[in-house]
Amino acid sequence: MVHLLKYDGVRSVAPVLGAMLARTVRRLELGPGVVVVAVPLFPAKERVRGYNQAVVLADAALRGLKGFVTGHSALRRVKNTESQFALTPRMRRMNLRGAFVVADAAKIAGREVLLVDDIYTTGATARECARVLMKAGAGRVWVATLARAQTEGVAAWDGLRVMPWAGAESLQE
Repeated sequence: MVHLLKYDGVRSVAPVLGAMLARTVRRLELGPGVVVVAVPLFPAKERVRGYNQAVVLADAALRGLKGFVTGHSALRRVKNTESQFALTPRMRRMNLRGAFVVADAAKIAGREVLLVDDIYTTGATARECARVLMKAGAGRVWVATLARAQTEGVAAWDGLRVMPWAGAESLQE
């Protein structure tokens, strides 16, 4: 289903996926006012795809997260990075360095942030986004994804193991 949303343009799966993600996030019992930020795509890539699957997913999850607020505009991707697919974990980190900036620090200052993405592979994207958000003044940053990629060398998922399709972890610097 994630593949359908991300690569095939089947946005009709988003409500189901968003509800699944929201159900998992609710188990964290986060307080009201959490700012939900989707991992941004580079603008040219989003124009080609026609949408950002992380935004579609986050918006669908927000319907089931009372008291959470949208903050997608707080984070922007400013570097057109190469595809992460074939990169090693170290190369992914280097590829993403400087790729994200906080565009609206007031929106996240002192607040808990729920960063939403579709797939967690090595954590490079989540960590870089969290680093930038926290440097700009965000409080705790939580990461929620629908899927955890299984790759060689990855023995376990460190996140919230509520269901095999979702994970969340708090990232602190």
